[in-house]
Amino acid sequence: MSEKSSAATSTSNQDESLLLYLNEAIATTRDKESLFKIVTEKLRLIFPFDTIVIVTLDPEGRYRRLFFRDYLTVSGLTPKHSSNKPTLVAGTATEYFLRNPEVHTIAIQDVLNRYPDSPFSLMVDQGIHYITIAPMRTGGTQVGLLCLASRKHPHFGEADVTLLEKISSLVAVAVSNTIAFEEIARREREKTIQLAVNNALLTIKEREQLFQRVASEINRVVPYDYFGVRIQRRGGTREAFVELRKQPGSTTFEPLDPNRWNDVPDYHQMEAEAFELFLKPALYAGEQFADLAQHYRLFDQIRRNYGTYSILTAPLWVRDDQAAVLILSSQQDSNFTEEDLELIMGLVPQITLALKNLFAFEQIESLRAQLERERTYLIDEINTTANFGEFVGNSPALQPALTRLTQVAPTDTTVLITGETGTGKELAARALHNLSPRKERALIKLNCAALPAQLIESELFGHEKGAFTGAVDRRIGKFELADGGTIFLDEVGELPLDLQAKLLRVLQEKEFERIGGRRVIKTDARVIAATNRVLEDEVAAGRFRADLYYRLNVFPIRLPALRERPEDIEPLIRFFLERLTKKLAKPVRGLRERDLRAMQQYSWPGNIRELEHVLEQAVIVSTGPFLEFAGFSAAAAQASPPVPLPDNTPIKTLRDQERDHILAALKRTGGRVSGPNGAAVLLDINAKTLEARMKKLGIRRTVGVE
Repeated sequence: MSEKSSAATSTSNQDESLLLYLNEAIATTRDKESLFKIVTEKLRLIFPFDTIVIVTLDPEGRYRRLFFRDYLTVSGLTPKHSSNKPTLVAGTATEYFLRNPEVHTIAIQDVLNRYPDSPFSLMVDQGIHYITIAPMRTGGTQVGLLCLASRKHPHFGEADVTLLEKISSLVAVAVSNTIAFEEIARREREKTIQLAVNNALLTIKEREQLFQRVASEINRVVPYDYFGVRIQRRGGTREAFVELRKQPGSTTFEPLDPNRWNDVPDYHQMEAEAFELFLKPALYAGEQFADLAQHYRLFDQIRRNYGTYSILTAPLWVRDDQAAVLILSSQQDSNFTEEDLELIMGLVPQITLALKNLFAFEQIESLRAQLERERTYLIDEINTTANFGEFVGNSPALQPALTRLTQVAPTDTTVLITGETGTGKELAARALHNLSPRKERALIKLNCAALPAQLIESELFGHEKGAFTGAVDRRIGKFELADGGTIFLDEVGELPLDLQAKLLRVLQEKEFERIGGRRVIKTDARVIAATNRVLEDEVAAGRFRADLYYRLNVFPIRLPALRERPEDIEPLIRFFLERLTKKLAKPVRGLRERDLRAMQQYSWPGNIRELEHVLEQAVIVSTGPFLEFAGFSAAAAQASPPVPLPDNTPIKTLRDQERDHILAALKRTGGRVSGPNGAAVLLDINAKTLEARMKKLGIRRTVGVE
């Protein structure tokens, strides 16, 4: 073998050994820095270069990313020039390099002539004038460029070019593998944080505790000092939803004082000026943050007060009526990267969900608190008004009923309240419940006359799902709901006979079954029944069971009709007028003596309920200083008992008396109806009401009468 052949063989063996070594390094090394330290050291043994740069391309070849750079020589490159952020290939030196698909060497000055703003001028300042470009391909696709820069022009032979092509192919595989492993690691990191944030969402409902956990979890992979969520509402008002800062030397985040900016003049104006910067995903660090601090007073303030030098912003939502943004800040000027921003944006949906859930939980809590306040108010209202205090009056006819209510209220005795409609039977039932030991439990009411007969049984005892057509769900009956409390059966005389038997069983055995059910349900409910019928007559007519009547009529209480207690009408009027004027937001008006007398003489077939309705109508329609009871006086007079007259005295009808009275008033006023000197003033009645009465009574207006 010749000496030349032996040297070639030795060189070939060295090349094969290098390729094998690089292949093993690529297969076993996952760390980018370690891998390319090995690649750089081995390449320097064969090829003359001073620095190495590796650029990767996206699958479409539109964007490039600086994947690796050897800083041992080119120390003048700043972080701004070595950013790992993807940039467009079009219009850059990378586009120029890609035009030649082979290994080739270019003078850097030629690059600068075409692209004067490129960072290659820094290489020239370092004395580096040439760059060798080796395309990196894997699977037939170009994935990047391997660039070897040197001070002197390299002289590569054909074997060197072939070796460099093989090495660039191995490096291409290394780059692809490393990118894949980095992507896997990034996704694992994302999933870890997402899982931690999701666990926080599921377990914590309190605002500060939730975001303290979220801030701590994110801080494990993205170091920062401040975590804040700010909201801008319609009209430009802004507020801090949550603000946390990491304590020095600690990993825990604590709430910030919301009033810390109160002493800073124009703080809200400063925030308004800068808030637009927070409405888009961005990071501001280093020179960019310093530049913002010169143009925005808010950035200058946070730099001065907290030593902040970098900010990351991620909008959670931006709508016409509201915007919410997440803001992270750090005291390091290069603490955030594009990968950090991408990671945070990946968490935005979860943080948004957390924020909306908190809004919902806090609204529910607010409504719950409001409901609790209203419930407390209603209980107090019932306790103070729904007792004997609403039994207005002190007439001899009412006193026996009040005495019996007082006697039976503390017991569990069944009570039967009788009386005409509108006498206050439900009021008496509520008073009995509120004065009993069962007042802490519910008073369950059922109007037996308000439901069809086929539905009353279901209301009383409940039913199982599928018990009858339309029974799509189980229903709890009134007796079951009233367990431990009181059940009030209003208009019990309206119950059908078949249900009377079932009600009798409940009263006797204290048990019942749901419709369609087989389980016997025990109940401990006190029964209060009410009726406006005379049950003795109903029993005699066969419409009401005698045994049920005697079970209900354990302790009867009769409420007197209003006509039996005329002396209570005036205090009742005062009571209702006070309540109605407040309820209807109407001014307080006077009550004429004649109207009061008419009401006291009226028979009130509808009792207290009718009185309340008459007063409510008067409060609504009245416009003058006194209450107007349009048409009531005549109706009351017609319905009232006649005034005794001497024997053999002719009696006029009420219509004739009213007609004569109006004619006398018109005669005295010269036929004038309205105005200060009209008959309406004389009769103390509204002019339009008087005209209506005249028309009804057939009194015609003569010429000159207004």
